[in-house]
Amino acid sequence: MTLVSGWGRFPVVDSDVLRPRSFAAVGEAVSAGTVARGNGRAYGDAAIGATRTLTMTGFDRVRSFDPATGRIRLEAGVLLSDLIDTFGPRGFLPFVVPGTRFVSVGGAIAADVHGKNHHCEGGFGRYVDSLLLRTGQGEVIEASRDENSDAFFATVGGMGLTGIILEATMRLRPVETGWIRERVISASDLDAAMRALEAGDAATYSVAWIDCVARGRDLGRSLIYLGEHADRGELAEGADAFPVGQGSRLSVPVDLPSIALNRTSVRAFNELYYRMGARRAGGSHVVSLYPYFFPLDSVGGWNRIYGKRGFLQHQCVIPQAGARAVLGEILDRVARRGDASFLAVLKKLGQGDGILSFPLPGYTLALDFPVKGDILNFLDEIDRLVVAAGGRLYLAKDARQSRATFEAGYPALRRFNAIRKSLDPAGNIRSKLSQRLFDEV
Repeated sequence: MTLVSGWGRFPVVDSDVLRPRSFAAVGEAVSAGTVARGNGRAYGDAAIGATRTLTMTGFDRVRSFDPATGRIRLEAGVLLSDLIDTFGPRGFLPFVVPGTRFVSVGGAIAADVHGKNHHCEGGFGRYVDSLLLRTGQGEVIEASRDENSDAFFATVGGMGLTGIILEATMRLRPVETGWIRERVISASDLDAAMRALEAGDAATYSVAWIDCVARGRDLGRSLIYLGEHADRGELAEGADAFPVGQGSRLSVPVDLPSIALNRTSVRAFNELYYRMGARRAGGSHVVSLYPYFFPLDSVGGWNRIYGKRGFLQHQCVIPQAGARAVLGEILDRVARRGDASFLAVLKKLGQGDGILSFPLPGYTLALDFPVKGDILNFLDEIDRLVVAAGGRLYLAKDARQSRATFEAGYPALRRFNAIRKSLDPAGNIRSKLSQRLFDEV
């Protein structure tokens, strides 16, 4: 057995970890309590098998690519970073990327990851045409919107619980360059931030960094980043059309002591970050796709900042109608607590595509908290606000929500469970997350 955790490093649990090297070996490895794992970037316990975890990163081959259409067939262990570095210089990028490029295609499908463009272009699964799935009962099926469609829509956003994703066929976006035309807007409070995001609906990409320790009249002050793909004519003379991949320029080699993240240090960082961003507000700047989409990827092992006990990310989505009041209440409680992270993100979302896809029309707020003190009780209180507003939590980031919170937020759960059972009547595909939230008790 091996100790395994998600990116948040909480919880840490025992699992039998296998690294199959062929699709036949995948089938042989599936037994009761098995789930697939990509690159381990789900924050909580979603990619840890109830008893056995299959690491899929060895399946990293591209089967075919059509440059006329951008259609690509690839194995589920291919990382988005490799996809970007290989096909970006050829003029193609994924339509949707999350906040890190170090996720596998299979993981991106299972979580139906969303990016800064969900409000207008949807999630990762929208650009997947079909997938090859090894079900829990041993059958290998091709699933698409037209063939085995129930399995397809349950797998997109299904957190790996419908079977092992082996391959996928998806579409890439044609681009002229790997640069983004960015416009920064400074918002003095939450109302101004939400107005700016609403006004930026026409932008392909929009996201807000939000100061989660600001209080009073500064509550919710933010920097909003709007973006579009830049064409060649917008680049400086002599600039390469595609920037060189950005490695980790800094790293966190050891677990920081818990005292490192405190009210004073976070407040100081946020004040500096806000002031520096506000100086750039008002104009347009052409920036590399790497810092625009993946700012934390430049810091190797950044999850160690929170110390050896790890951290929890609380990411909720609140329907549009009640978002302002609930977001204001959450931010006020977080600011009074004082130990949330320096990186808090606010975005607009549209409707998700999978049966259990996280997004719904409204606002999503993501906050990080070190695991210490009464944080679990505090987050239970925040969950109650989310549920009362008709919202829900993101399963790919979750490590601790209750079954009641989960069931209240996902009304299509009964339909998903029926499809899951039809694909896996013996219940072989199970994760630590499914034990906590899905499986019969």
